[in-house]
Amino acid sequence: MTLQSDLLTSLTSDSALMALLTGGVYTDTRISRTNTPAAFDTNAEIKPCALLKLGVETPVPPYVRGTRLFIEVYLYQYLGYTTIKTARDRLYDLWHEKKVGTATWQILCTDAGGDAEDEALGCSLIVSRYVAMRKR
Repeated sequence: MTLQSDLLTSLTSDSALMALLTGGVYTDTRISRTNTPAAFDTNAEIKPCALLKLGVETPVPPYVRGTRLFIEVYLYQYLGYTTIKTARDRLYDLWHEKKVGTATWQILCTDAGGDAEDEALGCSLIVSRYVAMRKR
């Protein structure tokens, strides 16, 4: 399995998190009515959902195969922040100072994100960022 699939499984297998994120968790490049139709209700409004994105991977000297992989989780909901703030906190409990996957030493939260808006989707947004220390 890849780290992305391990991270996705850690989120989707958590019943408390999935009870909050009724629109699902995705690894597509973006949330849209075309790419992720299950993330939207019958009124075309976004349900609470998450988008998992892996970022840049950098070496961790002095380890020859050690790297840091930056991870972003975008949390969306139509109005307000109550549900996605609870999801953000649950995500922290699942990942911070934990090992996810076989080649990961530890995942650390770099910032838990504040209230923002996604103007393209017309919804509330919180972005949480993590870094995974791992063996490549």
